[in-house]
Amino acid sequence: MGSASPRDHLIKLLEPVVSAEGLDLEDITVTQAGKRRLLRVIVDRDGGVSLDDVAEVSQAVSTALDGDDSMGQSAYTLEVSSPGVDRPLTEPRHWRRAAKRLVKAETKDGAVVEGRIVATDEAGVDLDVEGSVRRLDYEDLTRGRVQVEFRRIDDVDGDEG
Repeated sequence: MGSASPRDHLIKLLEPVVSAEGLDLEDITVTQAGKRRLLRVIVDRDGGVSLDDVAEVSQAVSTALDGDDSMGQSAYTLEVSSPGVDRPLTEPRHWRRAAKRLVKAETKDGAVVEGRIVATDEAGVDLDVEGSVRRLDYEDLTRGRVQVEFRRIDDVDGDEG
């Protein structure tokens, strides 16, 4: 493995496995859980991830790990899931998948902008900020987060009457 970390090795091993299932590998973490280790594999794709998707990719990841010594001989638990709503938006695909959601974006100059995603492309994201569209280029963003809404704006429109 050379100077590559165990996490880097796992990413290199599992990225093509997850990709072959039509998903993106978003993150891998290995943590100690008592006498066992927990290998958490986070996957996503446009349109979301179903339970069937998780089951299929879990089986494929398990098979790949069985043929590799990256987890060693000690016991571990494999957990495959989709990212939660609180995961940071750091890649263009994350912003695209959060379309129509309310987000808080942090820029490299320290500003914080809150608005609803109205459009994304390869260069940036358009946010509706208090009724006017503001363009933010990905290169100017550090990250963003989806804001939890208990009542979506769509629920408010047209409810009177």
